[in-house]
Amino acid sequence: MARSSADDMELKRACEAGILSKEKAPEKVVMSMRVAKGRTSGGTWAGKAGKLATRHSNMAKPRVLAVTTKPKGQKTKAFLRVLKYSNGGILEPAKVYKIKHLHKVEVASNDPSGCTFILGFDNLRSQSVSPPQWTMRNKDDRNRLLMCVLNLCKELLGGIPKVVGMDIVEMAIWAKENTTTKVAQAASGDGLFDSTVLEPDSQVAVENDLVSQAEEEDIEALLGTYVMAIGEAEAFSERMKRELVALESANVYALMETESVVEEVLQGLEVATICVEDMDEWLGIFNIKLRHMREDIQSIEWRNNRLEMQSVSNVALGEELDRLLVLLQIPPEYEVSLTGGSFDEGNMVKNIEACEWLTSAIKNLEGSNLDPCYAKLRAVREKRAEFVLLKCTFVRRASEFLRNYFPSLIDSMLNDKDNFTQKGLLQRPDHADMRYKCRTYARLLQFIKSLDKSCMIPLRKAYCHSLNLLIRREAREYSNELRNSSKASKSSTPSFEGPAGANQPAGIADSPAEAYSKMITAFIPLLVDESLFLAHFMCFEVPTSDGSDSDEDSTPKTSGSSGSSAKPSNNSSADLGVLNECLQEMLDGIQEDFYAIVDWAFKLDPLSCIPMHGITDRYIAGQKTEVAGYVSVLLDDLESRITILFSRFVDDACFQVEKYERNVKQVGVVPYIPRFSQLAARMEQYITGSRDLVDQAYTKIVTIMFVTLEKIAQVEPKYADIVLLENYAAFQHSLYDLANVVPTLAKYYHQASEAYEQACSRHINLVIYIHFEKLFQFARKIEEQMYNMSPEEIAFQVGMSKVDFRKMLKSSLTGLDKTITAMYRKLQKNMTAEELLPSLWEKCKKEFLDKYTTFLKLIAKIYPNETVTSVNEMRDILANL
Repeated sequence: MARSSADDMELKRACEAGILSKEKAPEKVVMSMRVAKGRTSGGTWAGKAGKLATRHSNMAKPRVLAVTTKPKGQKTKAFLRVLKYSNGGILEPAKVYKIKHLHKVEVASNDPSGCTFILGFDNLRSQSVSPPQWTMRNKDDRNRLLMCVLNLCKELLGGIPKVVGMDIVEMAIWAKENTTTKVAQAASGDGLFDSTVLEPDSQVAVENDLVSQAEEEDIEALLGTYVMAIGEAEAFSERMKRELVALESANVYALMETESVVEEVLQGLEVATICVEDMDEWLGIFNIKLRHMREDIQSIEWRNNRLEMQSVSNVALGEELDRLLVLLQIPPEYEVSLTGGSFDEGNMVKNIEACEWLTSAIKNLEGSNLDPCYAKLRAVREKRAEFVLLKCTFVRRASEFLRNYFPSLIDSMLNDKDNFTQKGLLQRPDHADMRYKCRTYARLLQFIKSLDKSCMIPLRKAYCHSLNLLIRREAREYSNELRNSSKASKSSTPSFEGPAGANQPAGIADSPAEAYSKMITAFIPLLVDESLFLAHFMCFEVPTSDGSDSDEDSTPKTSGSSGSSAKPSNNSSADLGVLNECLQEMLDGIQEDFYAIVDWAFKLDPLSCIPMHGITDRYIAGQKTEVAGYVSVLLDDLESRITILFSRFVDDACFQVEKYERNVKQVGVVPYIPRFSQLAARMEQYITGSRDLVDQAYTKIVTIMFVTLEKIAQVEPKYADIVLLENYAAFQHSLYDLANVVPTLAKYYHQASEAYEQACSRHINLVIYIHFEKLFQFARKIEEQMYNMSPEEIAFQVGMSKVDFRKMLKSSLTGLDKTITAMYRKLQKNMTAEELLPSLWEKCKKEFLDKYTTFLKLIAKIYPNETVTSVNEMRDILANL
């Protein structure tokens, strides 16, 4: 068996040394043991900190528990010290507990081995923090430590703390079986006192037995008092039988002594029996009488109940008939309004109240809202038919009035010239007064729809037809005045025909697109408002919350069967289709006045299509409500028409560019290149929104320009490169500023730059080969033969000897100044753009030097000893010319 750490003297000395390093006064270590420290995870110790303690429940740490004593005056103090190992393996104090504060010792129930216990102290600063668990190697070590602590408590404090989870008696028995005592001296108040120490295989201090000998004898005597001699079942059974016989004999003897008393009781019972019999006869007589009385009472109660029920039924029937009569009677004031009342504005309140009553009355007499027993009554059926006839009469009168009212209202507006644009005075349409008058009959229309939907069709047509006349006249006169009063004149849009200096672009201050903008600004919001008002006013069940103007919020709405036009129902899609048909009828024809403005603006200035397209696009993006769907269709048609007209202008421009291809000969910069830069500059000034339309035009025109330029250059192949480089240079020069801000033009700018470089390279190479043909042909032969033989062999080939090389070199480089001057004149010849010549000549010199450098490298490989003009000498010669 492994030796207990309680017997480890070195451990004791290490504990004493560790304690002495922290404490000034020395302490005696009574016992020290290695333990594992953990935390409780719940139970009575966890308290509020149960969740926090769970984190550390599985983290056991090695510790040493040391029970120490320290004299202080006449008393001795006992401590429980916790020591931990430092990084160097040295014990150092971690915590100290005073034994006098120990109030509970509990063996952990979650450890089946019983080696884990908890020491509870009543002076802990935070009772919410769970105390640590101490786990020993085995149960004997646990008992040694706890017996040592308990004996100290009894010796020094006169009592032991509360013990939970283990039996004190068992502990005492264990102490007797595992202890050989020896006397240890400990300091007491008067000096020394004897302390019992347990020594089985280790030194465990136990000061005294937990139960003394005298106490044990008293307990045995007390238990002996309650011995009942039931050790054998047969003896106990005989004893119980004897006691039962004795008890029965005593009862019989008692009865025999009371015989006289029994006789008196019997006589009394006989007299009582006679009285009971007499009472029974009387009760029988009374029972018969009571039965007759009960039957009479029941009969009376039955008749009374029937009378009471009849009375209650009559009252309820009267009340129900009164309520039914209320449903069946027509109030006189409503009857007048429904049958022959006026529909003037002053009487509309009474008419609306009459409509509400009629709607409610018809609804109350429907089978679903009426008791089935009433639904079959003839009076109810007759009244329902009367109400239906009254409804038809009222709806017919109201519909006829509104069908006449709408045209008369519009006619009054048509006859007033102040409502329309006049010469020199643009008048924006204002329908606020008309809507206010119409809104007076909005509730009436809702009731007409709830009473008879079929009547709404002619009413909607009458309203739309009348309003169409008004809107078309307003649009026609507004459009005519815009065109007549406009200061815009026919613009000289840059053309690709004629001399290059003609067709300078005019300003855009008086662009006809302004007239189009005024037309759109004046009428599109009006048309949207009229569309929304129509949806509300004519009771279309479509969602009209998006984009509805504030005027419509005041439109009255009814509850119940009359419904609200702002709430979509299951028929909203069908109603939306009907609404679009009404909108088309209301606004049909107005597009012609918009088309007239667009066509007029295009004739004056085709580039005005650009701002008109931007304005239209902006209004299309602002249309978010389905109710004004016809307005969106109108805007889409306008956008398509503007796009078609502008495409026609772009096609004409492309056609004018293509006409240059038919010219027999072109010299210098073709006219359409500078004119395109003028056109592009003006187009950029017109852009107000999206530039898609302009970018598409750029793409189409520039593509045709480049294709036509290539075809023009091929008319005279001899001068093709000169034509290309001059025109591509002119394109870059004229569009340099625009290409920095317009991505589409920047793409074609780079394309022209690449084509310019390619044309320059071809023309320069041609000029160089014309004047140094023998030189570079000789170099080409060397390159071709180097594929098949080594450089040393080439000098021995026919025509490639040193003599041949010297002849070629002499013929090519003799009179070099004249040759280079001729090369410059060749570049200058046929060039119309003199400003390009300096840069072209620099490119030519650089290209010639590059080729000459390559030539010298080849010569050095084949004719290493020949003297040839060096690159630097050639560069100096070129620089001096």
